[in-house]
Amino acid sequence: MSLLAAATVVSTVAACGGSNDDNGGGGSTGGANEASAPGITADSIKLGAHFPLTGVAAPGYSEIPTGAQAYFDYVNKNGGVYDRQIEYIYKDDAYNPTNTSQVVNQLVLEDEVFAIVGGLGTPTHSAVLDFLNSEGVPDLFVSSGSRLWGEEPGTNPYTFGWQTDYESEGKIIGQYIADEFPDAKVGLFLQDDDFGEDGEKGIRQFVDDQIVAAERYTPGNTNVAPQISALQAAGADFVVGFNVPSYTALSQLTALQLGYKPQQWFYSNVGSDPTLVGSLLQRFSQGAVSDASLLDGALTTDYLPTVDEPDNPWVQLFQKVWDESGQEGELTNYRIYGMAQAYTTIQALQAAGQNPTRDDLVEAIETVGGDWKGPVLAPFRYSADSHMGTNGMSISRLTGTSSEEVVPVQTTDLENADIKEYDGKPATPPSSGIPDEPAFK
Repeated sequence: MSLLAAATVVSTVAACGGSNDDNGGGGSTGGANEASAPGITADSIKLGAHFPLTGVAAPGYSEIPTGAQAYFDYVNKNGGVYDRQIEYIYKDDAYNPTNTSQVVNQLVLEDEVFAIVGGLGTPTHSAVLDFLNSEGVPDLFVSSGSRLWGEEPGTNPYTFGWQTDYESEGKIIGQYIADEFPDAKVGLFLQDDDFGEDGEKGIRQFVDDQIVAAERYTPGNTNVAPQISALQAAGADFVVGFNVPSYTALSQLTALQLGYKPQQWFYSNVGSDPTLVGSLLQRFSQGAVSDASLLDGALTTDYLPTVDEPDNPWVQLFQKVWDESGQEGELTNYRIYGMAQAYTTIQALQAAGQNPTRDDLVEAIETVGGDWKGPVLAPFRYSADSHMGTNGMSISRLTGTSSEEVVPVQTTDLENADIKEYDGKPATPPSSGIPDEPAFK
């Protein structure tokens, strides 16, 4: 986005997956298309998702499925996957876990989707994690950086992360502060859930002794004056926020009202999209602040190319896809996120084979997903031992609605894994704009 808010050396599974029975398995190709699993017919693949299309989390996040829809439509116009058309059903949960349970139950039990793809949010998706895994439904590429989605495949064998996890992001931020701002008094502004906790854990590995305050907000409580005042009172001159975009705007407006001017702000990828934050600043201030200029000079992280890079070949592809979709609005970083996630989904469906079962899809990701190239800036970590998503992020500085790279892509993993500069070359899109991944078997 800059966004939500998306991985590392992978061990390859020796055993090939996919059934090889009379119905055709994950690796079989060349025969007739058959109804091989719930949501798979001879001519269609049904996928489901939950997003906050309404409510406080809708700004920005509601654009993600429109980007995914645009890319799936593009693939459909160009022949689909094994001559099947993708039917993409996304439903509104208003970022309410109770609603998430209801709509995901509908998607699985009534709509009979083959897989859930890109369900958004840590508290929301946590509400359906056990259900999806107990039902054996592939739960792909969750739109959240919680380690829940990929750390323990034995516990949640059908769930996969996608974006960089928050702990790894925190480590990359923490090392940067330790190297470049060793005398800074660090204050943390954290969402009071796994998002903030994981980010804090990563940061503290490097600057624990520099942290003078850690303040938490509860989503839905828009008065953050107590938290920002506490950071000010503690003398924090370098503030790191692991928060969603609306709280980036609220933290900036509150600091302005308090006359609090830290030397440096650093917002995690989730909360740093300048276009969205600028619009929220204008709305929350009732026009007293008209743009994102309060964010000028703030630092953030990236794991995807962004809309302010018009010469990037992925941005050019996604601009073309968006223009052809005929949907209203402009290409945004949130729509780029949705398209990039859809691109990975196509890679997974292709790798699963012509007539896949749900288990074929999971095993294909574990077996070859670590080798996939695409829009994300670093490799994925997919294997039988890890369902974590991409492991790399760069650091950039915001200026207006643009950004400039400050630190190139760094890669790492959970806990004490080293941080290394990524030495791989950026991938470029295939000429068709559609991946061509062979079945993994």
